Amino acid sequence: VFPSLAQAQASVANEIYQELGQPSVFLFCPTEYCSSLCSPSPSQSCYLQTIGQELLPGIGVIWTGPKVVSQELSAVLLEEVEGVLRRRPIIWDNLYANDYDCRRVFLGPYMGRAPGLMSRLHGLLLNPNCELQANFIPIHTLGTWFRSELRDCAHPDHAGMEAVAALEDSQGAQDGSYSPQEALELALHDWVAEINQQALEPGR
Repeated sequence: VFPSLAQAQASVANEIYQELGQPSVFLFCPTEYCSSLCSPSPSQSCYLQTIGQELLPGIGVIWTGPKVVSQELSAVLLEEVEGVLRRRPIIWDNLYANDYDCRRVFLGPYMGRAPGLMSRLHGLLLNPNCELQANFIPIHTLGTWFRSELRDCAHPDHAGMEAVAALEDSQGAQDGSYSPQEALELALHDWVAEINQQALEPGR
């Protein structure tokens, strides 16, 4: 029925999206969801070009970066992806994911993401460690990164400014751009306090 896989996927996704009344959040994960899966590159991929052309503009497209698990994300790469998809991507960040290797647990800070990256994104999803308790530092440091990104935006909206103010009131204002080491120290401080609090609870 369809001349290509991309046209088939876009057609089905568009129909479901419209049938659901075009919800505000509707995500599509392409078959080529990172640079290493694209041939020869994201901007020259016939598959992604078709997805960008055919997929309705209200549908968000998921992207993991250069690889399935990307150690770094750059604004240059995201600009290329935005160009071919005709929309800013939603990053599906597998930095902490360990569902593919149960021996791997990543307890380090959120890092390897270029400053000013948020302006190139439509959203960001964090794929955490499978072990719930191992995600305190990942999520805490992601919050610190997000707060610094909001502060660095040239023209944040009113809601964004309110979010920054609320976060700074609760955790203290910080000067300068995001520092993974400082974010880690903040997270460890709060994690120890959380562990100590739990230790004092009855039955612990």
